[in-house]
Amino acid sequence: MVLDDEGFVAFLDVRPLFPGHTLVVPRAHVETLVDLPSELVGPLFGRARRLARAMEDGLGAAGSFVACNNRVSQSVPHLHVHVVPRKPKDGLRGFFWPRQRYADDAHVAEVGAALRLALGAQLPLGEDR
Repeated sequence: MVLDDEGFVAFLDVRPLFPGHTLVVPRAHVETLVDLPSELVGPLFGRARRLARAMEDGLGAAGSFVACNNRVSQSVPHLHVHVVPRKPKDGLRGFFWPRQRYADDAHVAEVGAALRLALGAQLPLGEDR
């Protein structure tokens, strides 16, 4: 256990990418980031931010990788944010999946329009359904 407070815990990953790889977890059961109440988003990522700094100050990391899976590749159905210490040439290369290209400019426009439409249908930030 590296952090333990009223709303969150953070602990070392049992199968770390690198020593210090930590999971930040809300105490209340929430399955994904989408399910997290708006008022807890800031506190969750505030703790992830503190851990990222602690990895630099306490472990000598040059930086960190912060990630959160939602359903796909989520090994445990409870929201958790990975904070992983990084150093140059540590062997972790970009993302863990191959990059793709858009077919053409029309495809870029189509995907962008679909996202803008979905965002427009949502409630303003800070308001939950």
